[in-house]
This record gives sequence, C-alpha cells and structure tokens, in this order.
Amino acid sequence: MALNATIYKVELSVSDMDRHYYETHKLTIARHPSETDERLMLRLVAFALNAHEHLEMTKGLSTDDEPDIWQKSLSGEIDLWVALGLPSEKVIRQSCNKSGRMVIYPYGGRAAEIWWDKVKGSTTRFDNLEVTAFPEAEAKALAALASRAMKIQVNIQDGEVMVSVDDQIAYITPVTWKSAS
Repeated sequence: MALNATIYKVELSVSDMDRHYYETHKLTIARHPSETDERLMLRLVAFALNAHEHLEMTKGLSTDDEPDIWQKSLSGEIDLWVALGLPSEKVIRQSCNKSGRMVIYPYGGRAAEIWWDKVKGSTTRFDNLEVTAFPEAEAKALAALASRAMKIQVNIQDGEVMVSVDDQIAYITPVTWKSAS
C-alpha cells in the first residue's frame, strides 16, 4: 500500500532587506512520504530566498521533470528553476537549458561537498546556474521547527537568514559555491 503525502499549511512572511521584497505567502505543501522535516523546511527557506509573486511550489519529489520550486513567465517559459539536494550532471544540464536561471541548494554536509567536487567542473559553462549550500548543522536546527500548521517569519539581510516559527528561531548562513553570471 502506498503512503500518502502529508499536507502542511504554511503562512510564510518574507522580509528580504537585500532585495527589498516584503510579502506574505499562504502555501499548501504536500510532503512526500520520503521527504524529511529538514528538506521540507529547506524548501521553505529556498522559497523565501527567491520569493516573487509568480514563484510556486511544484510536485517536487513525486515528479522527475519538475523542480522543487519554479517561477514561470506569463507566457509559460520557466524563468527560475530551484532544486534542492544533489542533482546529477544530466539533470543540471537539462534544467539549465529549460530555464532562464537555475538555483541548486545542496545540503547534507560532507555528501554535498563530495557531490560538488564531482560536478563543479561540468557546470562552468552554465552562466545561468547558481549553487548555494545550506550548512549541515543549521539545516538540522531548522528541521526542529517543522509542524503541520506554521506561521513562519523569514528575515533576510546581508545574506543571513533568520527563520522564526512561534517562539523558536533558527539562523542559516547560505554559502555560495557558484554564482550566476
């Protein structure tokens, strides 16, 4: 018997002083049975870091041909492709070719570093690719904040991210491994 996705209701308030973006997004997120709290919360942080009125969560883990988050233009082209984890070189190539900009958020500590050492040489040709890692200890601390109904406040300033849920706070300092040109 297949397990069903767990539904999360999230009110995500983003205050991004770096981009001058201030908005609240009401999101309904389906958490795949194999997805961890850590990955779910990192998806929300990735959403906040790229927040825009046209940004959308996708089916994520349940489909191979969609990113975790994307932003489409009014005419249907993919402006932004956001992936979490450690995608293969083939997926990176295909995604960079399908979208105006691709952002990968690797996480998992040493595994992410090994993955990056393996793929970074083949990514130099993609001017539209950005790779920004989430430090392992900070990502794990963020996982402790997860609950089925959340009001999350994300403050972003000078590249630092503060995530607060109720009276709990976690801090994340994303590390840029590759910038888009």
